[in-house]
Amino acid sequence: MVLARATDERCLSLQRQGRIGFYAPLMGQEAAQIGASRALTPKDWVFPAYRELAVALARGVSLKAIFDQLLGNADDVIKGRQMPNHFGFREVNFVVASSPIGTQITQAVGAAMAAQRRKDPIVTIAFFGDGATSSNDFHAGLNFAGVFRTPTIFFCQNNQWAISLPRDRQTRSATLAEKASAYGLPGVVVDGNDLDAVYSAVRDARARAVSGGGPTMIEAEVYRFGPHSTSDDPKRYRTDEAVATARERDPIALLKARLVAAGTLTTDSDRKLWEETRTRVAQTFESAEKAKPLDPRSIFDDVFARLTPRLEEERAEYDADALTGEGVLKP
Repeated sequence: MVLARATDERCLSLQRQGRIGFYAPLMGQEAAQIGASRALTPKDWVFPAYRELAVALARGVSLKAIFDQLLGNADDVIKGRQMPNHFGFREVNFVVASSPIGTQITQAVGAAMAAQRRKDPIVTIAFFGDGATSSNDFHAGLNFAGVFRTPTIFFCQNNQWAISLPRDRQTRSATLAEKASAYGLPGVVVDGNDLDAVYSAVRDARARAVSGGGPTMIEAEVYRFGPHSTSDDPKRYRTDEAVATARERDPIALLKARLVAAGTLTTDSDRKLWEETRTRVAQTFESAEKAKPLDPRSIFDDVFARLTPRLEEERAEYDADALTGEGVLKP
């Protein structure tokens, strides 16, 4: 949780400095993401939105790989073909994020149906926000999951704001989780600031799914401390007082208090942890920033197993221009 928060703080600063182009922060949602991640197995499949940095880190994705994607450098496994913060990592079953709201929900259901047919004892989990519960894919996904009893966990991080639209303008439902009942599956509301509560809810949902009990929807109640993204100004639609009140239940502060009370953490060890983590984040970004830029020729790669004649011509034209220095895209 500390690593996710320190990375989040750094990325917001880097975007403001113009060193990365875009970022969607998760500050305030660390317990929800880490608690859910720890209840999964390495073989389970994660279908994220675009705010699941902590999930990726918990799955074992390296910080360097995250920064490579944010920069779109030569080490970026996606080769600069996605927006920053829309990463994916096949080796840990973390699907590439998409910007359209809710599309990952139906994808998670489809993958779960395939696992069912292969008798593969895994679950898929879709992460999404409160705004996505008004999307077409949410309703189609839950309906399919309910009918086919797929081993899917629908994990809604209700951070109270769909960009600038407040929760009370999003729906008249008393809770978001109760929407699941219309599709024949249980809906659970959990305190998203409580690491153990989130872990227990996802653990139980996973056990139910792999035993053939079908899908579960979990609504983790959290609060988005920062902007929706670096393109957003939250001061235009919410007050500083509201954010200050929400910060009284900062999930990292709550966990720290518990650990200190239990005698497993001290103020000094906590301070040292933050210092070491922030140093690690800064050094890792500096390393990623020094990586070579992406070769513009990579635009021709991975589209077809064998380049079409037209693409062969275009690549040859690019190479010819590169020799003369005319019309060449600079890395």
